[in-house]
Amino acid sequence: MNGAQALLKTLADAGIEVCFTNPGTSEMHFVAALDTEPRMRAVLALFEGVATGAADGYARMAGKPAATLLHLGCGLGNGLANLHNARKGKVPVLNIVGDHATHHVQYDAQLQSDIETVARNVSPQFVRTSASTAALCQDAVDAIAACMGPPGGVATLVLPADVSWGPGGVPQACTPPPAAPAAPPERVQAIAQALAASGRKTAFLLGTRALRAGLLEPLSRIAQHTGARLLAEVFPARMERGAGLPHVERIAYLAELASVQLTGVEHLVLVDAKSPVSFFAYPGKKSDLLPAGCQLHTLAAADEDVAASVQRLLQAVGAQAAAPLLQAPRRPDRPQGKFTADKVCKAIGHLLPERAIIVDEAQTSGIMLAMFTAGSPRHDVLALTGGAIGQALPCAVGAAIACPERKVLALSGDGSAMYTLQALWTMAREKLDVVTVIFNNGSYAILNVELQRVGAAGAGKKAHDQLDIGTPALDFVRLAGGMGVAATRATTTEGFTAALEHALRTPGPHLIEAVVPPTLTGLKLRVLPHLLGSLARLPRPLAAALKRSIAP
Repeated sequence: MNGAQALLKTLADAGIEVCFTNPGTSEMHFVAALDTEPRMRAVLALFEGVATGAADGYARMAGKPAATLLHLGCGLGNGLANLHNARKGKVPVLNIVGDHATHHVQYDAQLQSDIETVARNVSPQFVRTSASTAALCQDAVDAIAACMGPPGGVATLVLPADVSWGPGGVPQACTPPPAAPAAPPERVQAIAQALAASGRKTAFLLGTRALRAGLLEPLSRIAQHTGARLLAEVFPARMERGAGLPHVERIAYLAELASVQLTGVEHLVLVDAKSPVSFFAYPGKKSDLLPAGCQLHTLAAADEDVAASVQRLLQAVGAQAAAPLLQAPRRPDRPQGKFTADKVCKAIGHLLPERAIIVDEAQTSGIMLAMFTAGSPRHDVLALTGGAIGQALPCAVGAAIACPERKVLALSGDGSAMYTLQALWTMAREKLDVVTVIFNNGSYAILNVELQRVGAAGAGKKAHDQLDIGTPALDFVRLAGGMGVAATRATTTEGFTAALEHALRTPGPHLIEAVVPPTLTGLKLRVLPHLLGSLARLPRPLAAALKRSIAP
């Protein structure tokens, strides 16, 4: 075997079955070796950000890493935004980045760069350049172990061309990852005592591993027994929700609304989550959202066993017999009337099929989505973990490959979609069962909100032009058609609902361009910062009611 052949066998033996590729000259021996390993599925992306985002979506749903194949430092650089999202979500992704042959590096050729420096920001668990064919497969085993964790994350293996083509490659076997420890008994007991002393003023903040069906029920038993509340991180990597599961309220994106949700909490218990902070800094506002005097507890950190820790707390508080509070089945009525983003969300709640996967990057257009889908059949939501837009379409590619028997909905704003629109081509090429909904409001609408919130003075036409993407108008139907995806434009509520019905019952990729007005414009947009600023001064019941009206 040459190095590439041995590497592919090592990956396949470790259970890595998919490689999302955007190769170049330095990776040709790896590309040729793909035909020697029938267990490895190779999926071509036309842009590296699609490959990295697809690997992220695949791992979230498959529970194991996919590989990416990227070309040199420039190719890795093109994929950084979605690797950033994977890093923030603690999602296992294995990057294989081709490099010049070791003897060629000295010439500083046109594409020569410091790949390890490019990788290190998004790949803190592991970055290594393989020095020889003999060492390559052990390097790969180390990379797999690093990305599997605990905690999971991005690992990057740099593969020089001569290491790839060199003879004498020897596949290596992976050893099972070490078992993560559960929370120690004294920590569990301290949390149990806090719950006993002030249960109704205690809240749990749940991260991705705590938001799976198998853990939501015991957590709901604890909450019902003690009076504590269940909250979720604003952007979890994966969240199971819907009828028959405990309802968990996500922390709001806007810091002022999140502060309302946390008001009165005296003990906050983290379960695979970090203490809440605002997304950005704002003049005169604090970044740390933990209420004054609130005591922070960690039931399970990122490198600990969440399931075992939750079971220990369940027993410590004596909640084994408590009944979990489950979401009742409930769908909104078929939407009618003026076409808005809210009506799109209502139609999705009305029609969402069992076990669907929603990749949510709807931004301001999706404010009502959680409310309209709370009682829908069980489904998964994959959120924008790192805040780097351009995730929804690639992530949907990976999710559809991981779960070919499930319908995937990719919800994206128009500006976000343009970052990685090439994902549509991969959907068509692979015949993936993805319904893409583009909220086309001709604007970077979230930035219009932020322009108001940060108090930037003097913004006039030149400033607002930087947030306007409606001139010229983007035509997503023609863009999708040019990449092989059936598409339709909806300008009415009835037309959108009919198009969604058709797409959900028809296999293969579909795109629906929903031409809707921005959710927040005019007086609403101007008043919003003042309304948000007043929340801290209002009585808690009134502030909570206003929060629900803005972002239920």
